[in-house]
Amino acid sequence: MSFRFRNFKVYQDAKLLHKEIVVLVNTFPRNYWYLADQMKRSSLSIVLNIAEGSSKQSDKDFNRYIAISLGSVDEMVASLEIAFDQKLLSKEKLTYFQNCHESLSKQLGGFSKFLKS
Repeated sequence: MSFRFRNFKVYQDAKLLHKEIVVLVNTFPRNYWYLADQMKRSSLSIVLNIAEGSSKQSDKDFNRYIAISLGSVDEMVASLEIAFDQKLLSKEKLTYFQNCHESLSKQLGGFSKFLKS
Protein backbone atom coordinates (compact mmCIF):
# COMPACT_ATOMS: atom_id res chain seq x y z
CA MET A 1 0.00 0.00 0.00
CA SER A 2 1.57 3.30 -1.07
CA PHE A 3 -0.34 6.11 0.70
CA ARG A 4 1.06 8.48 -1.92
CA PHE A 5 -1.72 10.98 -1.14
CA ARG A 6 0.04 11.91 2.12
CA ASN A 7 2.65 13.79 0.10
CA PHE A 8 0.11 15.99 -1.69
CA LYS A 9 -0.06 19.54 -0.34
CA VAL A 10 -3.73 19.70 -1.23
CA TYR A 11 -4.35 16.66 0.97
CA GLN A 12 -2.50 18.23 3.89
CA ASP A 13 -4.38 21.51 3.45
CA ALA A 14 -7.73 19.69 3.23
CA LYS A 15 -6.96 17.82 6.47
CA LEU A 16 -6.10 21.04 8.26
CA LEU A 17 -9.24 22.74 6.99
CA HIS A 18 -11.38 19.78 8.11
CA LYS A 19 -9.90 20.11 11.60
CA GLU A 20 -10.75 23.83 11.66
CA ILE A 21 -14.30 23.14 10.49
CA VAL A 22 -14.80 20.59 13.26
CA VAL A 23 -13.65 23.16 15.83
CA LEU A 24 -16.00 25.76 14.31
CA VAL A 25 -19.13 23.60 14.23
CA ASN A 26 -18.56 22.42 17.79
CA THR A 27 -19.49 25.99 18.79
CA PHE A 28 -22.91 25.78 17.08
CA PRO A 29 -26.00 25.50 19.28
CA ARG A 30 -27.49 22.01 19.56
CA ASN A 31 -30.51 22.87 17.44
CA TYR A 32 -28.14 23.30 14.46
CA TRP A 33 -26.80 19.76 14.78
CA TYR A 34 -27.94 18.96 11.22
CA LEU A 35 -25.89 21.80 9.73
CA ALA A 36 -22.86 20.98 11.88
CA ASP A 37 -23.08 17.33 10.86
CA GLN A 38 -23.36 18.19 7.17
CA MET A 39 -20.40 20.56 7.37
CA LYS A 40 -18.24 17.94 9.08
CA ARG A 41 -19.20 15.31 6.51
CA SER A 42 -18.60 17.54 3.49
CA SER A 43 -15.22 18.75 4.77
CA LEU A 44 -14.24 15.15 5.50
CA SER A 45 -15.39 14.17 2.00
CA ILE A 46 -12.80 16.51 0.51
CA VAL A 47 -10.00 14.72 2.36
CA LEU A 48 -11.25 11.18 1.85
CA ASN A 49 -11.88 11.55 -1.87
CA ILE A 50 -8.31 12.75 -2.42
CA ALA A 51 -7.07 9.72 -0.49
CA GLU A 52 -9.35 7.23 -2.23
CA GLY A 53 -8.69 8.64 -5.68
CA SER A 54 -4.95 8.36 -5.24
CA SER A 55 -5.23 4.58 -5.11
CA LYS A 56 -6.96 4.29 -8.46
CA GLN A 57 -5.20 2.68 -11.39
CA SER A 58 -5.37 5.64 -13.75
CA ASP A 59 -5.13 9.40 -13.61
CA LYS A 60 -8.57 9.53 -15.24
CA ASP A 61 -10.07 7.61 -12.32
CA PHE A 62 -8.14 9.73 -9.82
CA ASN A 63 -9.45 12.85 -11.52
CA ARG A 64 -13.04 11.70 -10.95
CA TYR A 65 -12.38 11.71 -7.21
CA ILE A 66 -10.78 15.15 -7.43
CA ALA A 67 -14.00 16.34 -9.11
CA ILE A 68 -16.01 14.93 -6.21
CA SER A 69 -13.71 16.77 -3.79
CA LEU A 70 -14.34 19.98 -5.71
CA GLY A 71 -18.07 19.43 -5.35
CA SER A 72 -17.61 19.01 -1.61
CA VAL A 73 -15.69 22.30 -1.49
CA ASP A 74 -18.67 24.04 -3.10
CA GLU A 75 -20.99 22.30 -0.64
CA MET A 76 -18.87 23.60 2.24
CA VAL A 77 -19.00 27.18 0.97
CA ALA A 78 -22.80 26.98 0.69
CA SER A 79 -22.97 25.54 4.23
CA LEU A 80 -20.78 28.35 5.54
CA GLU A 81 -23.06 30.93 3.94
CA ILE A 82 -26.10 29.28 5.55
CA ALA A 83 -24.31 29.28 8.92
CA PHE A 84 -23.54 32.97 8.45
CA ASP A 85 -27.17 33.71 7.54
CA GLN A 86 -28.19 31.96 10.77
CA LYS A 87 -25.69 34.15 12.67
CA LEU A 88 -23.60 31.15 13.69
CA LEU A 89 -20.35 32.73 12.55
CA SER A 90 -19.01 36.23 12.05
CA LYS A 91 -18.35 37.91 8.73
CA GLU A 92 -14.62 37.61 9.47
CA LYS A 93 -14.81 33.85 9.98
CA LEU A 94 -16.98 33.47 6.90
CA THR A 95 -14.43 35.37 4.83
CA TYR A 96 -11.55 33.36 6.31
CA PHE A 97 -13.17 30.02 5.51
CA GLN A 98 -14.30 31.17 2.07
CA ASN A 99 -10.71 32.17 1.28
CA CYS A 100 -9.40 28.83 2.56
CA HIS A 101 -11.89 26.94 0.44
CA GLU A 102 -11.14 29.08 -2.61
CA SER A 103 -7.44 28.25 -2.20
CA LEU A 104 -8.29 24.55 -1.84
CA SER A 105 -10.50 24.74 -4.91
CA LYS A 106 -7.67 26.27 -6.94
CA GLN A 107 -5.27 23.57 -5.77
CA LEU A 108 -7.74 20.83 -6.69
CA GLY A 109 -8.41 22.47 -10.06
CA GLY A 110 -4.70 22.69 -10.79
CA PHE A 111 -4.22 19.10 -9.72
CA SER A 112 -7.07 18.06 -11.98
CA LYS A 113 -5.43 19.79 -14.93
CA PHE A 114 -2.15 18.07 -14.10
CA LEU A 115 -3.86 14.67 -14.06
CA LYS A 116 -5.45 15.36 -17.45
CA SER A 117 -2.10 16.18 -19.07
